Amino acid sequence: MTRYLRLFLTVPILLFTMACSTQQNAPSGMGDPELEAQARTALQQLFDTAPRARDLHDRAKAVLVFPNIFRAGLGVGGQGGRGVLFGPDGKVLGYFRATGVSWGLQAGAQTLSEALFLMSDAAARQPFDSSGWSVGVGPSIVVVDAGAARSMNTTTLQADVYAFIFGQQGLMAGLGVQGQRITRLNL
Repeated sequence: MTRYLRLFLTVPILLFTMACSTQQNAPSGMGDPELEAQARTALQQLFDTAPRARDLHDRAKAVLVFPNIFRAGLGVGGQGGRGVLFGPDGKVLGYFRATGVSWGLQAGAQTLSEALFLMSDAAARQPFDSSGWSVGVGPSIVVVDAGAARSMNTTTLQADVYAFIFGQQGLMAGLGVQGQRITRLNL
C-alpha cells in the first residue's frame, strides 16, 4: 500500500518538475525574445476570441501573459510556465514564472495560456514583490469566462485583477483546490 501511495505522489511531482525545467533562461539582462513573441501572439489570440479583453487591456496598468502553462495531476498536481509583464504601451516590464500545486479529485495533463490584466497601481506593483505574489492573496481577482466577458462594461469593472484562461489543449478533469505563485525572473 505504501509503495502505491509513494508512486501516486511521485508521478505528479516528477511531471511538474519536468514542466518547470523545459525552457532554459537567457543570460541575465538579455531578456527572452522568444518568450516575448509567444506572449504577444497569445495575447492577440485572446483578443481574437474574446474582444472584451481588448477593452480591459486599454484600461489596464499592466498585463501579465503566460503563453504556455503546463498542468498535470493525478490526485496531486502541479503547473508551471513563464510569462511576460507588458506595460500599457506594450513595453516589456519584466519576466515571471508561475508555479502552482493542486490537490483533490483530478487526473490528466494540459497546456493553456493565461493573461492577468492588472487594473490598479497596487496590482501592477504586486508581481515585483521580492517574495513573489500568491495569486488570490492581496488584490481582488476575477476569473473571466465567456459569459462574464460579454457582460463586462466600464461600470462593472471593479476588481484589481482580471484573469483569462484560454487556449487549453489536452484534458484535465476533476475538482481540485489550487494555488498559484508568481515570482520574478532575472532575464
